[in-house]
Amino acid sequence: MYPGVTLLDSEPMARRRILYVEDNVANLALVRKVLEHSGAYEVVGAGTGEDGLAAAQADPPALILLDLDLPGIDGISLAKIMRSDAKLAGIPIVALSAGVMKREREQSLAAGCACFLEKPFDIAELRAVVQKILA
Repeated sequence: MYPGVTLLDSEPMARRRILYVEDNVANLALVRKVLEHSGAYEVVGAGTGEDGLAAAQADPPALILLDLDLPGIDGISLAKIMRSDAKLAGIPIVALSAGVMKREREQSLAAGCACFLEKPFDIAELRAVVQKILA
């Protein structure tokens, strides 16, 4: 295109993998659509706390979105388990919950979550939080 100019990096940018631990299929589909739209992220899902832990340990993601009301291991307990696992301890976790009680927010932050987003969440806020954490 420009004489004498060579493109040094012609490889497409790698997408950052996000694990969303969420038992509601519609919520997972929405987050996947919202975040994958830019092409910068790949969202994988797990429907239970146990499946989320196994998925994170098998292939640690760049970020974990964590519903607090899960079947099996609940989100607060799962966050604590992940924080005590050397392989997962440094991965940022964003807590998501329809429960907006102050206690739930405080528990999620005390368990090691980077922040708490209330459901239904604002799509622009979710994108901004993800971009900021993964910047």
